[in-house]
Amino acid sequence: MGGQGMKRPIIFCDFDGTITESDNIVAIMRHFNPPGWESLVEGVVTNKISIRDGVGRMFELLPSSSRDEVAKFVFDTANIRAGFPELLSYCERNDVEFLVTSGGIDFFLLPLLEPFPVSKERIFCNASDFSGERIRIVWPHPCDEHCSNDCGMCKTTVIRRYPKEQYLRILIGDSVTDFEGAKLADLVFARSHLITKCEQLGLPYVPYETFHDIVRQLNSMREGE
Repeated sequence: MGGQGMKRPIIFCDFDGTITESDNIVAIMRHFNPPGWESLVEGVVTNKISIRDGVGRMFELLPSSSRDEVAKFVFDTANIRAGFPELLSYCERNDVEFLVTSGGIDFFLLPLLEPFPVSKERIFCNASDFSGERIRIVWPHPCDEHCSNDCGMCKTTVIRRYPKEQYLRILIGDSVTDFEGAKLADLVFARSHLITKCEQLGLPYVPYETFHDIVRQLNSMREGE
């Protein structure tokens, strides 16, 4: 036995800039504009500071009292990328496990996913604590001993729980939090910065604009088996 046909497909899907059309963390910072946020974003994008450090410090710039305002801003402005319900129903029909693996934060991410049939235990993201004066980000999914990138929400740690001998590992993403995961995936659907990174690393990828593109590609792969 063996071969791709025997492996169970599993999708690891990013949230910010992937399920949603734009990066919600950057949108929050741009909208509320706390002094100092631009250099933190720049530091994360250029790998000068870790994702965990950068995102933690960005949210510390906001008072805990702004929680509802921030969540409402994301809820009112974030657009879900076209074809997301169709991708979920494709996964349901074809017994494809679907996980959301996100560097986003629970207090705005979970309300946006609420209307969709994704169970909480399949959503991996960062958590938040509003008990102090400033918003504090909590990291329930840290890096394992194989990752030293201080990711915050470590996608490669989650991916490694699904051994490549048993799973066909599919990553859907767009940006810096997806770079390491792309190296482990059997199939990468990429847009934006992730395309640039895959090309730099010589990793094969399939470009997408909407989830309809991804469903089409997955269907044609099934037919070609």
